[in-house]
Amino acid sequence: MKTYLKKGLLVAMLLTTFITACKKELQPYDSKTDANALAGPDDLQTATYGVYAGLVNADYTRFEHILGEYQSDDVALSGTTTDPLYNVYNYTDFPGNNITTSFWRQAYKVIFSANQIIERIPDGQSSALDQLKGENLYLRAMAHFDLVRFFGRPYPQGSGNNPGVVIANSTKGAALPSRSTVKEVYDFMIADLLKAATLMTVSKDSRFASKEVAYALLARLYLFNEDNANAIKYANMVIDSKRYQLLATEPYKKYFTAVPESNTETIFAIRHTVADNRAKAAIGSMYYNDPVSQATGWGEMYASLSYVNLLNTYPNDARHSFIELQRGPAGDTLKRGNVPKFYINKYNWQENVANLSSPVFLRLAEMYMIRAEANAKLGNNQAAIDDVNLIRQRAGLSGTQLYTVADLKGHASVLDVVLEERRLEFAWEAQRPGDLFRNNRPMVRAYPGFHSLDRYNQTVLPTADRVIFLIPSRELSLNPNLVPNP
Repeated sequence: MKTYLKKGLLVAMLLTTFITACKKELQPYDSKTDANALAGPDDLQTATYGVYAGLVNADYTRFEHILGEYQSDDVALSGTTTDPLYNVYNYTDFPGNNITTSFWRQAYKVIFSANQIIERIPDGQSSALDQLKGENLYLRAMAHFDLVRFFGRPYPQGSGNNPGVVIANSTKGAALPSRSTVKEVYDFMIADLLKAATLMTVSKDSRFASKEVAYALLARLYLFNEDNANAIKYANMVIDSKRYQLLATEPYKKYFTAVPESNTETIFAIRHTVADNRAKAAIGSMYYNDPVSQATGWGEMYASLSYVNLLNTYPNDARHSFIELQRGPAGDTLKRGNVPKFYINKYNWQENVANLSSPVFLRLAEMYMIRAEANAKLGNNQAAIDDVNLIRQRAGLSGTQLYTVADLKGHASVLDVVLEERRLEFAWEAQRPGDLFRNNRPMVRAYPGFHSLDRYNQTVLPTADRVIFLIPSRELSLNPNLVPNP
């Protein structure tokens, strides 16, 4: 297993305001040695807050969203831009892209900071320290997951034997490490999460890691590496814990405006406070612009007609609440260029701030859909349909709007039903490209948008080189042992 050494990063991120409740007086971070900064339990707790804050950093949160969502068929870019997000959206990534470069660097900063804490906590010293070690193991696994899903090919392609990313399991090790395989990265993440779950005994709210958060990410990883039995097992462990409940239909319509710690469905979210509001640099600024003031965002990335038409199959579907069609004075549909303006509001209006949101990384609905997909692949069709219908019922659908094994409403298989429901439920939550490509399905963008020369058609095969991103040129120049992606 390869190790990764990132020199010059001091514990990290202690200057952040992520946890506003932390009142500990701190010296400037660069006035302490690593040993002094992590000398006692209070310091380790403060440093752990800093690791969480590394996720709040825009280089992680915003760029993770762009890389995970902008290649999907649920979005339509309404015009050209010099921002490199255009290259993400158009599958024309380049080695010097600031988005991939900054995300790579920030993800490894998070990992390095977690490693500093992990290495200073022997197992079994105290339950409080075990908890902190477990939280950092979770955070290390989460950052590796985001890295390998963006820079390594989907696990089913080559059974995980394609190049993944550098495994960073220590602050000491090879200065010029090579990439591990996708399988090796998955094995490493799974081991981290299994250990994290045994160490964490405190049921913290969704701003923090806890045993069930580790189980939830394990369920996702096992689904992605085609271990369907374990995907079901760990999804069940989250569901059966009873710690989380699906929101009822009406509160669900406002799901993303609530702070995560008050949302019974959220398992883990990257908590942003009002102090973290990035205004026109926030995730939501590209999706939304206050219709009254027209001054809160750019409002240039819209819900695709492909997604809207699917949603419109059932006009009473509660998920209509997450899009807002913009109309002119005569009631006509407004467009920018050739793209109808369907604003997306999943990243707006937390605490009544236009572009404030705490991106949800894991939620209970996903556990049901993981279980449904795994059951569909194992041939347990009724169990899969039952979970799909549970999510549809929460969306306000009933009667003939639900599926039966005998009535798949024109779909060729139960798996097709599951993947379509995942699309409806998790649109704009940075899941859709991975859902298609790991299931060997193409990305079809047959709708208006600046994603092709004719602005109406683009199809990306799951085997295409550009379904993953290029290793940043900065990293390749610093480390000749990194193999570039084609």
